[in-house]
Amino acid sequence: MSSSPQSTTGQSPYRAAFAALAGTSIEWYDFYAFATAAAIVFNDVFFPPDMSPYLRTLSAFATFAVGFLLRPLGGIVFGHIGDRVGRKKTLVITLVMMGVASFSIGLLPTYAQVGALAPILLIVLRLVQGIAIGGEWGGAVLIAVENAPRGKAAFFGSFAQLGSSVGALLSTGAFSLMNLFGDDAFMSWGWRVPFLASAVLVIVGLVVRVKLEESPVMEEVRKEQQAKQAKDGEEETRLPVVEVFQKSWRTVLIGVFALATATGGYYVVTSFLLSYGTGDLHLSESMLLNGLTLAAFLELLVTPWLSWLADRVGSHKVVIAGLVGVVVLALPQFMVLGTGSVLLIWLMMLAMRLVMSALYGPIASIFVEGFAPHVRYTGISLSYQICNMIFGGLAPLAAVSLAAAAGGHYWPPAVMLMVISAIGIVCTARLHRLGRTQAEGRPQAPAAREAVPTAT
Repeated sequence: MSSSPQSTTGQSPYRAAFAALAGTSIEWYDFYAFATAAAIVFNDVFFPPDMSPYLRTLSAFATFAVGFLLRPLGGIVFGHIGDRVGRKKTLVITLVMMGVASFSIGLLPTYAQVGALAPILLIVLRLVQGIAIGGEWGGAVLIAVENAPRGKAAFFGSFAQLGSSVGALLSTGAFSLMNLFGDDAFMSWGWRVPFLASAVLVIVGLVVRVKLEESPVMEEVRKEQQAKQAKDGEEETRLPVVEVFQKSWRTVLIGVFALATATGGYYVVTSFLLSYGTGDLHLSESMLLNGLTLAAFLELLVTPWLSWLADRVGSHKVVIAGLVGVVVLALPQFMVLGTGSVLLIWLMMLAMRLVMSALYGPIASIFVEGFAPHVRYTGISLSYQICNMIFGGLAPLAAVSLAAAAGGHYWPPAVMLMVISAIGIVCTARLHRLGRTQAEGRPQAPAAREAVPTAT
């Protein structure tokens, strides 16, 4: 058996990385479009006009949070399919689900047209989004990392995460473009265009993913399962999720807290910052959207470089350095909003996104080495999606509530961001050690060992 992952399928690691990038870009575009609209549109479009501005904003962010509730379910369902059927087929299904839900949001009637049915329909489609995105990140990471050459897991794994910045860039760019038509046009029809445009992107993503070959590690898992079935005369009946909780529950739990800033913290410095800046400080909506667009572009540029660095110095070291940067910049990020200076606000947005970029690409290689290949999709999906349910969905709500309780001051959300980042530092170090211990104690097939290198 060859030890080269490419010799197993003939698939270029760059092709696999591009497929991961293309799919996650589209799915995260859809996801961030909802997050942006929840911050600036949904409160006025889908909720009663006689509600207080605070309650409407809270309700809009609640619809955003609802999607996170079913993300662990999506991780379990699609993790099971990905570990039993294959990574490729699973990623095609999640892409279609996300695209259909997002396109449908662009067609929804408003509260003025159908009353309470409007937010109900919005919540239903948001739940579909949540299930779909629950199976996306884990599969995209695996298709990239499991095809990576030895010693380059962090770099190739970062392509799946680049989809997040590309999606954010496209999403905020689309909303900024629609804003140019004026407030009346934007509120009546302009906000729908980014959601409807996702149909074109989904078609492009499907073309890329349908042509993708299965990862060499998955092929190795299939061979092992077939050999076991031929020897024992029966198929494996244990569910992947059961095995993960029996053997790797520590990795799942620590991973949840290691990812808290990368998920919940991200929405604090994007969705909440946008809502707080426009609603409480009456800053220009276009100015903040343009700043977030620039920040997403910076993330796109620096994430591969930081992941390349992680392959050389250690993924956990780069992630921890990024978390330290978030702790340092949390208060200044919100402090500069009060100055009204476009230059200072944009500079702090760029600085914060720079240090947060260190969390995204490198973290994938740390997670992958902590789970056995035949339950890997389920394991990393559970860690990521449980974290998103707890921190991603509740972080904007918590930030809004903390700011309101403090009379509109920014410091409570900033302190919350500092605390979860400090916890993340401890858990990332622990996750690295735990993953190394589990990887060293677990026998692997040569192809799997070659395809999934261990970070130093």
